[in-house]
Amino acid sequence: MEQTKKRETLIQFIKFLCFSLGAGIIQTIIFTLLNELANLNYWTSYLIALIISVLYNFTVNRKFTFKASNNIQKSMILALLFYVFFTPYSTLLTKYLTNTQGWNEYLVLFICMAQNMILEFLWSKFIVYKNNNKIENERI
Repeated sequence: MEQTKKRETLIQFIKFLCFSLGAGIIQTIIFTLLNELANLNYWTSYLIALIISVLYNFTVNRKFTFKASNNIQKSMILALLFYVFFTPYSTLLTKYLTNTQGWNEYLVLFICMAQNMILEFLWSKFIVYKNNNKIENERI
């Protein structure tokens, strides 16, 4: 049973990784359009791109990675709760690293995206869809 659980978690992580890469591409394209072409400031561009990529990522991972059948409103609220903390953290981090430390905007964007992916997977797996995991439910 433990081996099955580990395998299922690995498969979920690989799916989450693939969909997150798609969300990352979406976020990068939107960020680039807003930052370079629309000349919006960095963190406005970052925030708008983040929101759009989060909506995409939530939708596809809910359906295909976690195959969630739990209450969508509850799932959205729990996902939003993650971003209540992550968004200010990542926005302040990007502002600090780009404005104060002079780091490249795209390097900071990718660092935040990598942090987001790992932390969001853990949050989704163990908080948002905790009671939706068929392997976990079989053990109970």
